[in-house]
Amino acid sequence: MHPLIFKEVLSVTMILFAIIDILGAIPVIIQLRQRAGHIESEKASIAVLVLMIGFLFAGDELLAVIGLDISSFAIAGSIVIFIIALEMILGVTFFKEEMPQAVSIVPLAFPLIAGAGTMTTLLSLKSQYQTQNILVGIVLNTLFVYLVLKNVQWLEKLFGKTGLHILRKAFGVILLAIAIKLFRSNSGL
Repeated sequence: MHPLIFKEVLSVTMILFAIIDILGAIPVIIQLRQRAGHIESEKASIAVLVLMIGFLFAGDELLAVIGLDISSFAIAGSIVIFIIALEMILGVTFFKEEMPQAVSIVPLAFPLIAGAGTMTTLLSLKSQYQTQNILVGIVLNTLFVYLVLKNVQWLEKLFGKTGLHILRKAFGVILLAIAIKLFRSNSGL
């Protein structure tokens, strides 16, 4: 087993933080809470952790069953990430979903937090970083997701509408850069 490399852990954590974009999702989380009445932050966080770790270890096999390679999946995911980034930057909605009554798992844990972009990013990270460093990044991000979900009302007051808007735009630009990097590294450009 390789030792933890702080630089890799930091890189993975920041990449996952940007792709998960839990701060940018605060307005959506607030809306979900208003519709459902309550969000079970523990349940949602555990679901996020299980989904990400499960896909990290079984994602390759799942793709093999349906006849896809990691590069193709990563390129497709980079396009999804690119579109999500455009949504964040331009303030338009390309992906529309209905909101069910029980929101802690669907659509909060999946696909909002641990969605296609996150899964694609995990597979791409797996080709660039050591697994134990990715696991630490996943755990750190899950802890942060839990803290945000648990304190979403306080964060809404702290950032205000303008602050949340600025955060969403800033993380949109970061996601755009990540999408381009994923595309370039998996397409050979």
